[in-house]
Amino acid sequence: MSLVIRNLQRVIPIRRAPLRSKIEIVRRILGVQKFDLGIICVDNKNIRHINRIYRDRNVPTDVLSFPFHEHLKAGEFPLPDFPDDYNLGDIFLGVEYIFHQCKEDEDYNDVLTVTATHGLCHLLGFTHSTEAEWLQMFQKEKAVLDELSRRTGTRLQPLTRDLFGGS
Repeated sequence: MSLVIRNLQRVIPIRRAPLRSKIEIVRRILGVQKFDLGIICVDNKNIRHINRIYRDRNVPTDVLSFPFHEHLKAGEFPLPDFPDDYNLGDIFLGVEYIFHQCKEDEDYNDVLTVTATHGLCHLLGFTHSTEAEWLQMFQKEKAVLDELSRRTGTRLQPLTRDLFGGS
């Protein structure tokens, strides 16, 4: 099924082709390539607006995920009844926020890939509200990013590696 990447901002240049190719690999690693997925790149103003509406936080953020199948447990796959239900949901990337959070030694396009992978894990029911949930999500992200790194010759680390004092 399709992967749609929309760039709805003009603040930070986005190279959609490398992001698309890496997220297609991530989808295959996770076994969800048959599901539609939307990735929408927005600026700080728009990610802050979405964050305020849906999470009651009036600040920009890096990623917001909106699952099509809302009640999945961590790592569960959706079991669609109809062809139109082969949809994972949408990931909003706060690309301006992500760009400004990048460290000097980090490649911005790699950080976009890691952040989108984090959002994709959220669409599959993973969360990080507690240390136990974080550990489960961290392990899944690390496994996926390790395999992606092996396939692409990169060295990607999970987004939440330091959330609960992780590695």
